[in-house]
Amino acid sequence: MIYFDNNATTPIDERVFESMLPFLKNMYGNPSSVHRLGRVAKSAIETAREQVAFFIDCEPSQIIFTSGGTEANNLALNCAFGRVAVSAIEHPSVLEPAQRYNSEIISVNRDGIIELSTIDHLIAKRPDFVSVMLANNETGVIQPIAEIAKKLNAHGIIVHSDAVQAVGKIPVSFTDLGVQLLSISGHKIYAPKGSGALIFDKKTEISTQILGGGQEQNLRSGTENVAAIVGFGKACEIAKNELDFRQTRMQSLQTMLETKLAKMPGVTIFAKNAPRLPNTVLFGIEGIDGETVLLKLDQKRICVSSGSACASAEAMPSHVLLAMGIDESQAKTAIRVSLSHQNTPGEMLEFIEIISQFGV
Repeated sequence: MIYFDNNATTPIDERVFESMLPFLKNMYGNPSSVHRLGRVAKSAIETAREQVAFFIDCEPSQIIFTSGGTEANNLALNCAFGRVAVSAIEHPSVLEPAQRYNSEIISVNRDGIIELSTIDHLIAKRPDFVSVMLANNETGVIQPIAEIAKKLNAHGIIVHSDAVQAVGKIPVSFTDLGVQLLSISGHKIYAPKGSGALIFDKKTEISTQILGGGQEQNLRSGTENVAAIVGFGKACEIAKNELDFRQTRMQSLQTMLETKLAKMPGVTIFAKNAPRLPNTVLFGIEGIDGETVLLKLDQKRICVSSGSACASAEAMPSHVLLAMGIDESQAKTAIRVSLSHQNTPGEMLEFIEIISQFGV
C-alpha cells in the first residue's frame, strides 16, 4: 500500500508507541491520585507538557491538553466575544462554532492567501476576535500569520490560529507568530489520535467548556488520556529534532510530483504560486471527477484524498477552492496528495505512472 494521505492522519511512530506502552499496561494510575501510580502518571504528563512547550516555543503553563485539533479550535472560539471574523478557508471546527457569532468572513485571493490590505479593511470593521489558520489542510497554503497578528494586535484584537497542519512540517513558534491562541494536534505528527493542545497567552482569558474535575488548570476538566499525552510529547520531541530532515525529504518528493504533473495535459495544480507546506499537492485533471480518481487509486492500494478528510464523505466541492474563486466543476476534480518523510521516490514514481493514465 502507498499512503499519501498524511494531512488526514499519520501512522504512530514506533518510538512514540514505545513511550506510550508503560501507560497502557503497568503505569495506569489516575494523575489526580496521590499514590505512587498517580504521581508517576502526573509526572509523565508534565514531562510531555515540557516537550510540547519546547517544540512550539512557549511556557509549559501555556499548554492546555485536549482531545485534538477540533477540541482545541472549539475551546479557542469559546473565548471569542463581540465581533468575530474568520477566514473563508478555515477547517469546519472553526467555521461551525464561529457561526454562533454571526461572524465576518475574511476573503482570500486566487492563490488562497489573505492579503494584508484585506486585514486593513477588516480592522476598520473593528472585530474583537479573529481566527486565521497557519497552513491550509487542503492546499497547503501558508498564511503570513505573524504580519496579520501584528496588525490586529496593534488594535487590541485577539488572534487565534489553527496550526494543526503546519507543525512538524515547517518551523512554528508561538512566540514569533504573535498570536494569543494556537491549536495543534498529535495525530498529524505521528502521535496517537485523541491528543492535541491549545496554546494560550496568559493575558488571554480562557472560557472553559468542560467543567468538573479541575484538570488542566481548571480549563479543561476530565481525567487525562495519559498514554496519548505521553505519545504526543514524544512525537513533538522527535519532530523538533528531525524537522530539517523531514522538510528536505518531503520537499524533494513534492517537487518530483509537481514536475511530472506540470507536463501532463489537463492538469491544474491549485495554489502552485503560493507559499505552501513542503508535503501538500492539490491538483485536478480536467473533466475527471476527483472522487472517481480516488476510488480508482484505492483499487490499486494507493491512499489519497479529494480534500479535507473531515468533509470528503459529503461529496461536495471544496469550500476552500470555492473561496479561492475556482468554479465548482473544476473544484470537483481536486485530488490531494499529502506526503510524509516516510514516503519514498519509488512510491512517487509508481503513483505518477498510474495517475498519468487518467489524463484527458
